[in-house]
Amino acid sequence: MLATPIGNLADISLRALYVLQLVDTIACEDTRHTQTMLRSYGLDRPAAQLLAVHQHNEAEAAQTIVARLRQGQRIAYVSDAGTPGVSDPGARLCAALQAQELRCIPLPGPSSITSAISVAGCLPIHEQQHGFVFQGFLPTKSTERHAAIQALQHDMHCIVLLEAPHRIIDLAQALAVLGERPLTLAREISKQFEQITTLPAQDAAAWLQADAQRCKGEFVLVLHPYTSQQNSDTARSTHILRLLLAELPTKTAVKLCAEITGASRNTLYEQALQLKDACKNNSL
Repeated sequence: MLATPIGNLADISLRALYVLQLVDTIACEDTRHTQTMLRSYGLDRPAAQLLAVHQHNEAEAAQTIVARLRQGQRIAYVSDAGTPGVSDPGARLCAALQAQELRCIPLPGPSSITSAISVAGCLPIHEQQHGFVFQGFLPTKSTERHAAIQALQHDMHCIVLLEAPHRIIDLAQALAVLGERPLTLAREISKQFEQITTLPAQDAAAWLQADAQRCKGEFVLVLHPYTSQQNSDTARSTHILRLLLAELPTKTAVKLCAEITGASRNTLYEQALQLKDACKNNSL
């Protein structure tokens, strides 16, 4: 399982280049893409030595690879970019090979996930280590995405998300309910227009919309861990909001609470709706 560059072609490893020359077959997500990459390194492999293995044929193609391995062939698998099996095809192939007691050998290399985490500065380094969770792509339907974000709201892990450019604004707007919680946006990692910034989750959508260029490319988002200070601030704003809602209309209560606490109006409004729904359910 051979990792390939996610952007800059110089990120390829010497071991990867050696293996790509050595193997009998290169299984790949897209044969045309892989052939272009090989030629950029001066490796011109015949088309017959490239085998398409992608999300639509992975289970079937795995059987072809099993047969070739049993014949004594050496095979490398590459996805279009990064590490196979991590939000890319490859996991089913590995499972099929392991079921046949055939070896899967990892060849380490580029990964947008670890690259983003390395510069986000969000993993705890003190007494309580919570690590990170790779969440990947959240649901595209708004109700399901909202539920997923609610589940992450008080998570004390660092959460890693992926998103495509045509959905990044929608995701950023949905993440606004997390208020001041820090969010690192990393786009086009290792490419010419790489851009990485950290800002409060509630400000991410406005930052993206301020420049059309910021919405282009593939995104890795790193949601920083929920902290005890955020817990204290949230508890305070929730208490104040609850008192105001008992006496005032929702919009007025949210406006006053935002002025008192400095919390995001969008976050408070979402919270107000949840509090009112909870009151209705309790009264039934």
